[in-house]
Amino acid sequence: MGFSFTASLLAGAALAKGVLSAQAIPTEFSGVGGVAANLTYNATGDFNTSTQPAAYTPAGGIVPLEPSPTYAPLSDFDYQSLSLALYHEYFEYDLFNYGLTRFSDEEFDAAGINAEYRHLIRFMAQQELGHIELISNMLGPDAPKACQYKYDFDSVGGFLDFAQKQTQWTESGVYGFLEHLDSRAAANLLLQSITTEARQEMSLRQLQGLFPYPVWFETGLPQSFAWTLVSPYIVSCPAENHKVVWQNFPGLHVVSPPTATNFTNGSYPQYPNGTYMYPAAVSTNRTLPLSLPGQIVEFSWEAPGQPIGPNTSYITNTTAKGQPQFAAWISQLNITYTPLNLTGNNSGATYQPSVHLYNDSTQQVINGSSFVVLTDVALPLTPFNLSAINEHIVAGPAVYASG
Repeated sequence: MGFSFTASLLAGAALAKGVLSAQAIPTEFSGVGGVAANLTYNATGDFNTSTQPAAYTPAGGIVPLEPSPTYAPLSDFDYQSLSLALYHEYFEYDLFNYGLTRFSDEEFDAAGINAEYRHLIRFMAQQELGHIELISNMLGPDAPKACQYKYDFDSVGGFLDFAQKQTQWTESGVYGFLEHLDSRAAANLLLQSITTEARQEMSLRQLQGLFPYPVWFETGLPQSFAWTLVSPYIVSCPAENHKVVWQNFPGLHVVSPPTATNFTNGSYPQYPNGTYMYPAAVSTNRTLPLSLPGQIVEFSWEAPGQPIGPNTSYITNTTAKGQPQFAAWISQLNITYTPLNLTGNNSGATYQPSVHLYNDSTQQVINGSSFVVLTDVALPLTPFNLSAINEHIVAGPAVYASG
């Protein structure tokens, strides 16, 4: 969606807040973290020419002139993070190929996805081969191997919707750990692959008739978010694959998904919520959004202790204390907490918050594909230390399509 919300749309937020009797708690990112630091560098633009390591090169940086960079993991953190990225690349490669073979040319044509568009998806699968080889080479002979997967979509529209969201998982999952890798050389190569994933996600939105990039900043996620999202679709893996260390949180489900009044063309495939996609286009300014700030959102979630993932060899768990109190909406640079009203056993309701990226901006934080988790506290965090939220997650994440 590429427009600013009007006052009439924002009125829904006030209604929902009245129903739930509480206010959203935005954690806004101002360009600095929330923890005081002992900064010794004075950012004035002046520099000392006597400390330059080379001509036209200011002092500082992390070994920018390293003569023999090591494109390999330098710690367990590196290995497990790169392995997680590789699991996602394998999954995307399989997903793109499966979708192209699952549906006939006639079904794709009826959905407005012609042979040229199908070739674009086919090329995306080829890109994944390059990403797989890159990460496998960095990890070496003990790199994870491809697994067997399952899917739950039954239409071309469902395939495109799932592929777009899944590509967002991979992209956001890498953004979350990239700057924490010990191997800066490996991070450099991984960045060059994940920017391609961003282009894929944009193209998949265009194929759905969605606005191509409705946000100002892309979202970064902790590794356990990315592993929780992908592991339910992994049926089995080769025995030689090593254990993945990242946490599997209990599943979170959006019971009342975002809805849109879209009667543009009933012949186009339907989204899971029953609405129709727009025709594929370079850009579509959707005047009828997928969701609105203020609308009630109902959740259900699973209890911990469920077997999941490859060979059902992983168990979901949580370290949160007690029942969830908040829905944490993670999108762009912000975390926004809305109060959660418990409505039953492992069920509750909140509302889609109306929070802008900056106080004076027109950009809604919740736009495109956002991620929602349920937490026991509203912990103020910024993108670099978002992993600290893990110990407070009761369930999630769920992908929330909006805008």
